[in-house]
Parts: sequence; C-alpha cells; structure tokens
Amino acid sequence: MTKRPSPISATVDFDADGVQHGFLKLPISNDESAWGAVMIPITVVKNGDGPTALLTGGNHGDEYEGITALMKLASALEADDVQGRVIIVPMMNTPAAMAGKRTSGLDGGNLNRSFPGDPDGSVTEKIADYFTRVMVPMSDVVLDLHSGGRTLDIIPFGASHVLENADQQRRALEGAKAFGAPYAMMMFELDAEALFDTAVERQGKIFVATELGGGGTSTPESLAITERGVRNFLIQYGLIEGQVEMPAEPQVYLDMPDASCYVQSEHSGLLELTLALGEAVEQGQVIARVYDMTRSGTPPVEYRAERSGILAARRFPAQVNMGDTIAVIAEVVESLA
Repeated sequence: MTKRPSPISATVDFDADGVQHGFLKLPISNDESAWGAVMIPITVVKNGDGPTALLTGGNHGDEYEGITALMKLASALEADDVQGRVIIVPMMNTPAAMAGKRTSGLDGGNLNRSFPGDPDGSVTEKIADYFTRVMVPMSDVVLDLHSGGRTLDIIPFGASHVLENADQQRRALEGAKAFGAPYAMMMFELDAEALFDTAVERQGKIFVATELGGGGTSTPESLAITERGVRNFLIQYGLIEGQVEMPAEPQVYLDMPDASCYVQSEHSGLLELTLALGEAVEQGQVIARVYDMTRSGTPPVEYRAERSGILAARRFPAQVNMGDTIAVIAEVVESLA
C-alpha cells in the first residue's frame, strides 16, 4: 500500500546555496492550539555540488550533548566552509526536548523506537516517517548524536554496526573511529528493528551513532568531545577541509558481541555500583548490589559480570526498578576490522 505524502513541510529550500535557518512544520490540533504546528528547527548549509551530511541530535529529548553541539554549529557554519550540503537538525524530537524528557511531551512517543514511521500515525510516527522518506534519501552520510540522558551515563564513543554490506560497514566503521572520541565501538542493539539507525542503514547510507555522556546534562569535556567529533565527521566524508583530530591518548576499541553485555536488574531497590565508568571488569566480579528499600537489615542482591571487559555504561539514578539496565560491559579488542 502506497503511503500518502508526509504532512510535514519544510520552510527551507534544500537545493539552494547558502545558509538557511527554518523549520520542519507538522500540523497539530490540541487543547493548547487548535490550528497549531510542531516546529522542528533545521539549518541547511549548501555550497555547490558534493555529498550531503545529515547531522541529528535530540532523537531523545534529554540527551543534551548532541543538541547543544548542533545548536552551536548551526550558528557558526558558513557556506564557504562547506563543499556539498550539511543539514543540521539539533532536536529531531522537538516535543521531547521541550519537555526535557526522553519521549515526546505530546504523545509519549520514543522517536528512536518509531521508525520507519507512519504519515497517518502519532506525532512521533509522523516525524519518523518524514526522516525515513524525505531526509534520509537526500543524504549520503548520517551522524546521530546520542548520550545517556537522565537515566544512564556512558563513556564517550563513536559506534557502527555489523552490516550485510561489507563496504557499507567498512565506511561506517571508519566514520565511527574518525569521530575521534576516546572509544570506538562495534555496537550490539537489544532490538534494532525500529531504530533510526536501521532505517538509515537499510537505505544503503553510511550511519554513525554516538554515546557521549549522560545524566541529563552536559559538561565542558563532553561538549568538547562532541564538537570535535562533529567536525571530524564532516572532514572524514569530504564536507569540510581539515585534518581529523584524534584524542591525545590512543583510541580504545570496544566490541559488544551479544545481549549478555547488558546487565539488567531483576529487583527493585537502591543501586550500588562497585566500579566507575571505564574501569576494567573481570568475569564473575561483583559489579553491583541492589538493596531492598522497604526494610533494613536485609542483605543486598549481588550482580556479577558475565564477561570481562570495561564498564561502558551505568545506570545514573540510584533507585532501580526491575528490568532497568544497570550496567553495560564491552570487550576491549585490538581491532574492529
């Protein structure tokens, strides 16, 4: 069945040279605005022929490293800096960003679990549909900036995925490394079917993801890594001139081979993690304890690592519920080739 055209319209001309700041406008009608619109900020910087890079942040609204870095880039990037076209969308899920939440303040939708989307669906599904059918097809390379948001803290890394197309995987992995974060990872997703990542990769495009901190904030260090990484990405794929700038210390390569990298709580209570982000983990080591908050004098439940590696991500709030991911353990490898 053929889908109808997206109800979203753009106030920018994607084919015009120069710098344009505008919006992706999605009509809505609710109690606050009978004839309203979701206004998603967008910047297009174009200079002649060349590749198109789509830079996205705010896929989740409480992940501020990418949002902030792209807002700054949108104000600074000039057409003369670019060969080709750079499309900047700092807040893909603008309703979530305005609410300061992972999910949309309008429909509760998790954008990064809503692809390929639906032009007749919820607000979040309509946004996903527009990116799938309009934004991605006009792009050659896509960088989606994530971090841990309010509930996770994650070491800074660029990431790619195992793909059926070996050349596509190679080019994406090169971009993940060239992002220049302290770590580069071959990432395993728990359920990739409805991710933006998958929607992009299935169209044969080069996709690089990141995780760049968390806790529902940003720091000078995390922003510096993010801004350097965005610039490196544009250099790597020929959008701007310059040399890729790598971290001072040698980049560490990480692999997530399967779901056992994720440690999920089977209890609710107070979480105590026994090691810090980036610390080495040995298989069988106690990595967390969960205390019953309904009574004192009860021994905690211990969680042990199923594999050796490093602590790549951790739950940020101290309170934990059943099913929450409390830790992610990634293997340190010599090569990601």
